[in-house]
Parts: sequence; structure tokens; C-alpha cells
Amino acid sequence: MNKPYLASLSYKYIVIEVIYSFFYQFIFRKTYKVRIVKPLTKVVKMKLEYVWHALPIEKVFEILKTRKEGLTQEEAKERLSLYGFNEIEKEKEKSVLLLFVQQFNNPLILLLIVATLFSALIGEVLDAAVILVVVLASAGLGFVEEYRSEKAIQLLKKLTLPETHVIRNGKETSIPTREVVVGDIIILRSGDRVPADLRLIETFNLRIDESSLTGESIPVEKFATILSADTLLFDRVNMAYSGTLVTYGRGTGVVVATGMNTEFGKVAKIVQAEEEVETPLERRMNTIGKWLIAFSLSVCGVVAFLGILRGNPLIEMILWGISLAVAAVPEALPAVVTGSLAIGMYEMAKRKAIVKRLPAVETLGCTSVICSDKTGTMTKGEMTVKKIYVSGKFFDVSGSGYEPKGSFYFYNEKVDLNQERDLYLLLKFAALCNDAKLIYENKVWRIIGDTTEGALVVAARKAGITEEELNVYKRVNEIQFTSERKRMTTIHVAPEGEKLVAIMKGAPEVVVTKCNYVIENGNIKILTEEKMAEILKVNENMAKVGLRNIAVAYKEEKKLPEELNEEEFERNFIFLGVLGILDPPREEVKEAIQLCKDAGIDVVMITGDHKLTAETIAKELNLVGDENNIVLTGADLEKIDEVELSKIAEKVKIYARVSPEHKMKIVAALKRKGHIVAMTGDGINDAPALKMADIGVAMGITGTEVTKETADVVLADDNFATIVSAVKEGRRIFDNIKKYLTYLLRCNIAEILFMLVSTLIGLPLPLTAVQLLWVNLTTDGLPAIALGIEPAEEDVMKRKPRSLKESIFTKKDVLLYFIFIPAMITLFLLSLFLWSLSNESLIEARTQALTAMILIELLMAISSHSLSKPIIKAKPFSNKFLWYAVFSSLLLQLLILYIPFLHPAFDVTYPSAQDWLLAILSSLVVFATVEFFKAFS
Repeated sequence: MNKPYLASLSYKYIVIEVIYSFFYQFIFRKTYKVRIVKPLTKVVKMKLEYVWHALPIEKVFEILKTRKEGLTQEEAKERLSLYGFNEIEKEKEKSVLLLFVQQFNNPLILLLIVATLFSALIGEVLDAAVILVVVLASAGLGFVEEYRSEKAIQLLKKLTLPETHVIRNGKETSIPTREVVVGDIIILRSGDRVPADLRLIETFNLRIDESSLTGESIPVEKFATILSADTLLFDRVNMAYSGTLVTYGRGTGVVVATGMNTEFGKVAKIVQAEEEVETPLERRMNTIGKWLIAFSLSVCGVVAFLGILRGNPLIEMILWGISLAVAAVPEALPAVVTGSLAIGMYEMAKRKAIVKRLPAVETLGCTSVICSDKTGTMTKGEMTVKKIYVSGKFFDVSGSGYEPKGSFYFYNEKVDLNQERDLYLLLKFAALCNDAKLIYENKVWRIIGDTTEGALVVAARKAGITEEELNVYKRVNEIQFTSERKRMTTIHVAPEGEKLVAIMKGAPEVVVTKCNYVIENGNIKILTEEKMAEILKVNENMAKVGLRNIAVAYKEEKKLPEELNEEEFERNFIFLGVLGILDPPREEVKEAIQLCKDAGIDVVMITGDHKLTAETIAKELNLVGDENNIVLTGADLEKIDEVELSKIAEKVKIYARVSPEHKMKIVAALKRKGHIVAMTGDGINDAPALKMADIGVAMGITGTEVTKETADVVLADDNFATIVSAVKEGRRIFDNIKKYLTYLLRCNIAEILFMLVSTLIGLPLPLTAVQLLWVNLTTDGLPAIALGIEPAEEDVMKRKPRSLKESIFTKKDVLLYFIFIPAMITLFLLSLFLWSLSNESLIEARTQALTAMILIELLMAISSHSLSKPIIKAKPFSNKFLWYAVFSSLLLQLLILYIPFLHPAFDVTYPSAQDWLLAILSSLVVFATVEFFKAFS
């Protein structure tokens, strides 16, 4: 941009740029710069998007050094070499080695590596090998997410058409889309995908589907005009954006941005730049890992040191300390967490929710807010006629989407169309004055052409009006729809061949002014001022409930005039009626939203659609009530920052006319209030917000590949209700991880306390290093893993979501499970050990201590089937694998006790009947005490 023009920018433009720059730095943590290249001789390379739509086209040509005849091949070649290809750039990839090393930046993984080395040093090669496999498997899971951003960028490229029609050297030609440069003149036709961001020069009934960028469900009418500088993205009718689809008409435009400088490219930058946030589970596991390191190593060091002071051999105490450390650390933790999440992924996949990242399963379980895109997620994304006004009566239409199944109702009574000929005529003529086609392809009904016109075709098909019936009305002429006229007229030869039928459809307030008559109950009457006022009032009332209204009128002519003058021809029509069109909500979403409410999860609708339409859908879904609803638009969001928004975000259920940046602002505001945010969506515009949210949920059928790659969860059936099943599964996973941790930690704390207290009071070591590892194998193995596959408890979806700040364990959990119960277990084991030492040999005392410890811990595994209810009230046999695991571990203990040649290896002997009796009684007392506290706490 040359200095004279830059100086001519108003104060308002400069202020907007400063605010825009600050917004990008604050939200995306990434410096935003306006890049201005050499004046006059080079093309402007900048990001002042609001400038283009506010400038006369002549000024745009001047800035870009181009013209209506297009660039020369030499100019285009120079610009291509200077600014690069019109494509999405790749980020610099990290080395595979660096990615692998980063996976070990986890305290629990590091501790397990140390434990592996020590296990190998003391000869426990098998145990070391098992731990090493667990470590490597856990570390390998981190690779998937590291590549996801790169995959998303590669898939963005696939949406760019390989060929684009441009004007070069004054002639139309086709070039590869990646070779389009700033200043090129692009020709757009129906079915084309826009190759770059364009400022439109000419339009002829041009309509563009921008739903993938803005969320707007209806194709936008485009025309070449000048807009104000503060016009928002979805209201810039003189712009066409990269990646959007031309559905109707034609036009030309000049390229103002290519590649990463387009709105499309901006989305790619956000996806690349947004850092992945640690999930709640990852944060808690790291905290537990650090705590375990500090606690276990400290106690083991103290016990080993005391043993050395008492005269025990140095090497023996070091090995013993290592063994206690290995026993104290639940090395199966990563395996159980990973296994639980993997099983959860499998179960969710069966329910059509495909999880791409393991921790996302648990994150779903603590989701407190679901931010959902309206179009295609809460709604079908298929325009549908829902209400019809004809002959002074209102008719409701059942069915939704493009499938031609449905009926017509008058006051809830099904209508016989043979008795309602005016309604039948309205539907038939609406389908005739129409360019859309309904086709059935790959077991799916879809529309070719404008979706609003498609809704009229589907309504006619519901009435039994076939394509063959319509084809007998041969179209002989037409007056095309324009945004200025707001109407379209087609002229047909009637089946009799003796007359012509002219049909007009368009905005009701326009069509009614072209009518002198109205049809009522088969009779044609004069259209009085009172009747016209009634029709306009009907139109207004239907619009208030979010309906997009189309009026239809007709007249008969004996012959076509020699010169078709639209002003003269389009008058004296007979008004037929008004059709109200809506993108209907999915049938199952209403129930899903209620289930979310029961689970304490707030649902927020975020859409690029109009405020009125969004509010109508929200009310129909019972997302909001009839009064006192706070609805914010994109314009409202522009006026407040993230901090201000966070103060009211929890009260807002609907956001309308929002851009991708606004969606990220909303997610950030909710996260600032401590919420775990899930964001659902299907369009390109949703990808950055999905990346920023705690959990991103993409639609599998209607979703773009970019969105699917960016998301953590993909709904294979595009069913909002599937999210509820995923949330339930996530809560089950968290419950099971908590059960596992509670079981292992209380038992391991008891083991450490037993060793510590015995040493402090001068007793011999109650268990040898091998016995400690044996306890670790039999109790930390199968029973713990079985707890990871517990079925969901009955009240799992009646609880409020967990707070982001909430620890895995409550104060009650800590007091009961990590202080009282370990102390109680230590007291029983210590008492048994003292009694055995006074009556039996050391090997017999250690055998009894080992047996009692294993029995107590196995009963603690059974008790952990439910942490909130007594086992008898928690369907104790619903997890048969837990019982198999407990009996398998008990069988292993019996083998080392009663197979003589194993006695020396494990330092045990045959236990007496009295030993068994005391061990069983001790374990039952501990078990009964835990169940008592669960019943009455």
C-alpha cells in the first residue's frame, strides 16, 4: 500500500486495526502484523480485510495494480514468484526423536523407568521387562496428537479446486488454483468453489453457500456494492471467500487474498497455532505421580537408613529399599488408565462416537458446558417447509429434511389434499417456479441447486406431486430473480396447450403488491386492502418465529407478449399463499438436551445464523424458555472483551451471527470461569474453537475433514444425543480410575506404614524384598486391572460435573481411605506379626504377615467395586472379571504356600490353621469396617 493511500485512511480504520491486532495477540498468543510491501511496484500484501468491502472497485483495482481485463501472464508470474502459491502452508515438523523423548516428560513414567532399572539390578528381570513394556506403550500414545495439526492442514488443501477460471490478457482461461495470485480476475459460475478471497466486480443472481465458513444455513445473495468498513464477515455481500460454494448464478471478482492470507487460511493458522491443553486427567495423573515419588522414596529411604543403623548389611537394605519402592509405586497405573480409556473408546465407537485421543474419553466425563453449532448439528442442515398459509388458513407440515415423507395438518387433523385444492395448487406452482432438483443418491436424499427452492420441491413431493406431473408444464420463458427484485417469474404452457400460466414466487411483501386477486376455497376474489394487510401481518408473524417466508402467485395468459416487459407483465396476479421454511431441529436433540440438563451440563447454541432463527430453534428444543433469554450476536461480542464476556457467559444460551474468532472468545470466556468446555461442530469455521476447547466433537457425516482431524471425538452418526452416551462413558472411566487408585494407594500406604512402624519399634523386617515384590504382583496386577473395566453405576448421569479444580479424591476419601483404613490395616498386621514372633519363628511370622496382607488387599479390591455404596447394594457380581482376578491371585498365593520347592524362593513355609484363622478374621474385620463407613457416611 503506498503512503498517500495509507495516509488517507480514516482515524476509524486505524483504531480498528489496533484493536484487531490486540485481539489476535490476546486470544491467539500470536503477534499480528500488517505487512506492507514496496509501494507502487509490488502488490499489497496485507490483512486489512475490512478495507476491501468498503472501497469502490476502481480503488481496489488501483491498490492491487490490476484491471478488469485481468493481469498479463508476466505480471501473474512475477506475483507468483514473490508471494508463493495459493495454498495452505505447512508448519515445520518436529523430529521423530524429539517427539518420542517428549513423551517421557511425566514424573510417574520417570519413576517407573527408575523402578525398571532397579528391578533389573536385583535380578527381577521379568518384573523389569513387564514394567518397561508398560512404559513404552504409555509413551507411544502421545504420538497421535502431535501429528494431528499437520494432518488438518493437509486436509485443508484438499478443499481447493485444482482448476479455476480466470481472465488473463483479456481472455478467459483455466489455470491450477494454486497459481491464482492477488489481482487476478476470477469468473464464478454455479457449482464452482471460490478459489481465493474476492471483492466482487459483477454479479448475476449470484448466491454462495458460506455455511462451512460462517455457519449461515441459507446461501447468501451476493452483489457488487460498497459497504461500511465495520460490516461483519457474514454480512459482506460484496465479498466471496475461499472454500465457499457457488450455488446459483454467476459473477466476477478480483482476488484480494490468497493462501494463508484468506479467511480460510486464517482458520488454518489458528489450528496450527493453538496449543493443546492438558486434560484434567493428565493434570491429576501428573500430580499423583509427583506425590508418589516424594512419599514412596522418602519413606523407603528412611526405612533403609534405619535398617543400616541397626546393623543390617548395606547392600541388603539398599535392595530392600528398592523393592519397597517398586511395591509402593503402582506400576500398573499407566496400563490401567490406558486400558480403561481404550475400553471406553471401544464402547463409545459401538455407540457411534469415535475417540481419537485417549484422555478425551475421561475429559468428556467432566464436561460442564457443551457449545454446539446449530446448523447441521442441532438441526438437520436441510431447509424444510414447516408452515403454510393459504385460503386464510394455516397448515402444518410434518417431516424434516430432504426426505419426501410427511403430511399436512390443519389443527392437528391430517388434511386430504383432494379437499384442499388451493393448498395443492400452491405446492405445485411453488415447485414449477423453481430450478432445484431432488435426487436420491447413495441412499441419501439431496438437493441440487438452491436449498430454499429445494424445500419447496420436497414439500410438493410430500403432497404426491411427481416430477412427471410437473414436466407437462413446459417452461417457455422466465424473469430471473435478483436481490433488487426479490421475486422470480416463470411462464409455462398449460397441459391443455391453449393457455399460458405465469407463476411468481418471492418475498411476500413484494409478491402481494403485484396481485389484484386472491384465491380462497377455490374462488378468485378481489384483493382488498384489508386482505393485503392480513397477508402482510401473517408474513410478519411467521417471520417472528424464525421462518423464512416465500409467497406464490399466478395468472393465466392466452399468449406470450412479443416483448416481455417485467413491469407490465408482472401485475394482475392471483395471490395463492405463503410457505414458511426452516432448517428443522433433529428429532433426538430435544431429549439429548434434557439428559444434559439432568447431568448438570449446560448446552449453548453458537451459530452464524440470524438471532431470530436461532432463538426459535432453541425454544423448540427447550434449550431456553419463552422469556428473559440472553442472546448475544457477533456485533455484541465485538464490543466486549473476554473478561467482560466471562462475567455473563454462564447466563447466555444463544450466540448468533458469530465468526470463528467469536467462537474462540466464547470458549475462552467459559474456560476462564472454570468450565470444562466441549465444542461440537461440522464446518471449517468450527475447527479453531474445537482445537481450543477441552474436548472437540466433530460431525462424521456432514463434518469437513479438517474438523474431523482437529476434533478429539467424531460422531459417526452426526447425532447430538450420542454426546450424552459419550459423557456417560467418560464418567464411568473416571470412576474406574478412581476405584483403581483408591484401592492401590490405600493398600500401598498400608504396606509402607507396616514396614516403617516395624522398623521404628525395633522389629525385624516383616517382609523380605522378594515378598514385597510378590505382594506387588498378586494385588497390583489382575484385581487392579479388573477394577478398570467396572460397568457404570446407576447414578452416574445424575451427578453434577466435577469441577476443574476438584482433586480426584475428596477430603472424606483421604480421611477414610488414605489415613484411617491404612492405619487400621497396619495395626492388624503389626499385631499379628508381634503375636507370631512371640509364638513362632521369623519365617512363620513372615508367612502369616504375607498371607494376611494379601487377603486384606484382595478383599479391599472387592470393596472398591463401589466407593459410595456398600457392596451388597452395588450389584456385587456385575463385574465377573473382578471375581476371577481375586480368585486367581488367591490361587497364586496358595501355590507358593503349598508347593514345597517354592518355599525357599519366597521365604515362606506352610501356614497353620491358626495362622489362616487370624488372617481371615483380620481381613474380614477390615472389610466390614470399610463397608460400614460407606453405608453411613
